[in-house]
Amino acid sequence: LWGRSPTARLPRPPPAAAGSGPVGPGGGRAYAPPAERKRFYQNVSISQGEGGFEINLDHRKLKTPQAKLFTVPSEALAIAVATEWDSQKDTIKFYTMHLTTLCNTALDNPTQRNKTQLIRAAVKFLETDTVCYRVEEPAALAELQKNEWDPVVAWAEKRYNVAIGSSTSILGPNIPASTKETFVSHLASYNMWALQGIEYVITQLKSLILSMGLIDRHITVEKAVLLSRLEEEYQIQRWGNVEWAHDYDLCELRARAAAGTLFVHLCSESSTVKHKLLQD
Repeated sequence: LWGRSPTARLPRPPPAAAGSGPVGPGGGRAYAPPAERKRFYQNVSISQGEGGFEINLDHRKLKTPQAKLFTVPSEALAIAVATEWDSQKDTIKFYTMHLTTLCNTALDNPTQRNKTQLIRAAVKFLETDTVCYRVEEPAALAELQKNEWDPVVAWAEKRYNVAIGSSTSILGPNIPASTKETFVSHLASYNMWALQGIEYVITQLKSLILSMGLIDRHITVEKAVLLSRLEEEYQIQRWGNVEWAHDYDLCELRARAAAGTLFVHLCSESSTVKHKLLQD
């Protein structure tokens, strides 16, 4: 009993698959780096170049999977990425480096989509948004969805002055065209890098509404993840937990949602961070 909607909660990928990068069109992964590699550098630093801020591993400049110079638009984002690399121990665990993966995707743009295509892909999630699909039975789950999801839908409707609603039909709610256009206009205010992050968060939570609530700081990462897994959590409470698997899944989803949200904010950052990176 995992729910009857197209977005019903199913077990997520195992660790190696989960760390392979953002989901691309058709469910494919943008990148699939090796799960682990022996650490080959001692020191991590950042420097400012002509195209932005660069990451240095000892005296080598970090590059993308397509061999482009790894350059990010803000010092704050560069510090965050460099911290990911510096925090690796004897082994580099690529599946833990969500910000690095997002930057690689933004730089290489492996799916070759423009801003309009990114926005349309994000808004399309409204048609199958997790919080818009409801069940009629069991009654306890239906009541739980109403109590937990209705407030965030109401917030979104007020925040963006749109109509969203919900439905128990397998076809889902009938989202007005004006609502979609409002979200298109709102997302257009973000730059290309931030849009990559927004789409990444949406694919994790399976919800545009929850993602915007998270990015707008209306709900916390923990709350957004809980709401995205509501049906699964209901089943866990009823039937019990799978030892270690559900806990890992929950922590991993929180990490991904948090990284994507941080990426959006850092890509929208206009101020310059004054302090130096990784000082002892």
